[in-house]
Amino acid sequence: MKPSGKDVDPQDRAFGQRVQRARKECGRTQADLAASLGKTSSWLSQVERGVQPVQRMDLLQQIADELGVPVRQLRPGIAADGASQPPTAQSLSNDLDETRRLLSGHPALQTVLAGEDDTGPTRTLALLQNDVDDLWDLTHAGQLAQVSTLAVQLLPELERTVRADPGEHESELYLLLSRAYQALSAAFVRQDEADAAWVAADRAVLAAERSGDPLHVCASVFRMVQAFVRLRSLGQAEHAAQTAISALGEQSTQTPESLSVLGSLHLALALVRARASARPEAKEEIAKARAIAAQLGENRNDFNLEFGPVNVEIQAVSTAVDLGDAGEALDIGLTIDAAALSPERRGRLLMDLGRAHAQRRHGGEALRCLLDAEAVAPEMIQTHQAARAAIRELVLVAGPNASRELLELAERADALD
Repeated sequence: MKPSGKDVDPQDRAFGQRVQRARKECGRTQADLAASLGKTSSWLSQVERGVQPVQRMDLLQQIADELGVPVRQLRPGIAADGASQPPTAQSLSNDLDETRRLLSGHPALQTVLAGEDDTGPTRTLALLQNDVDDLWDLTHAGQLAQVSTLAVQLLPELERTVRADPGEHESELYLLLSRAYQALSAAFVRQDEADAAWVAADRAVLAAERSGDPLHVCASVFRMVQAFVRLRSLGQAEHAAQTAISALGEQSTQTPESLSVLGSLHLALALVRARASARPEAKEEIAKARAIAAQLGENRNDFNLEFGPVNVEIQAVSTAVDLGDAGEALDIGLTIDAAALSPERRGRLLMDLGRAHAQRRHGGEALRCLLDAEAVAPEMIQTHQAARAAIRELVLVAGPNASRELLELAERADALD
């Protein structure tokens, strides 16, 4: 039984879109390409919609040959022999380069100048919604090459559509645009591309305001706070978080969605306080977030913030490590069951437990946690400065007795440069 549209794997959907784009660029119809592959038009249609996965290397190579493109253009991460290549810090740093260039200019200048979208018919709101959902799924999964591939196609289309002829869907289109920019900001933060994350978050704020959804404005501010922290602009991060917290706190009634945003902003402010070595203030923000999570009583994913009791404790671990309280971090972290959360959240917990063990000079336990984190979210270990610092410290402490596993991890993360 083929998966429904809601069950389509985001990676299969992204692959199908790359096949469709390459087919159109070389001027071939579905019927023509399907016939050359010995398949039916229906089969190829399912591939391009992501409903029919393509896993066999020989078939991948056949499709690529027919389209005149390398296999890796259709499926990034595939080596010449068909094996998935383990990512390195250098390869990860290039994942979002094309999207970064896209943010460097106006996303729909031709439409602004012409006053209309002359690039062809726009897709339905439902299809654009699916793509934005996929963009977030790929971001949470750490599939940043696929994030870039989808974003480079999707963002200009959204920008053109909302300017050209939005009709009765203007608010919905601006909301989709804000969500797409929020996803990009989160992805750039994870790759330590803080300046690009700031630009994306700023565009998300503006689009959310035009959509008329104030909670999405606040969620976009959360993304901006994360960017400011990575830029080490703690004063700006504090101001942005505190302003949003104050505005939300003045609301007469609180919904679960508004509580999710408010709690997430308190966690962001706790991070700011911890980075400023303000211990009492950081713990106060964690306590406020805990109270909000208890009021919610469940783990939620409003605005892709993954806020709830478990996420608060994950952030409490991170805050404790930043403050040098390794024992407290381990006491909290070892009681957390994060199995239901995204790879990013699970990877973050494992990374911080590795950092805590490293602070306590538990070399073996630290390495095991960091390797487990790499298996879950490789880009986090290989781009996060704190993780790389912990790996570097483990190598220095071990000296000539450093294990092969540790040295190989350090090489993958470029932690010794």
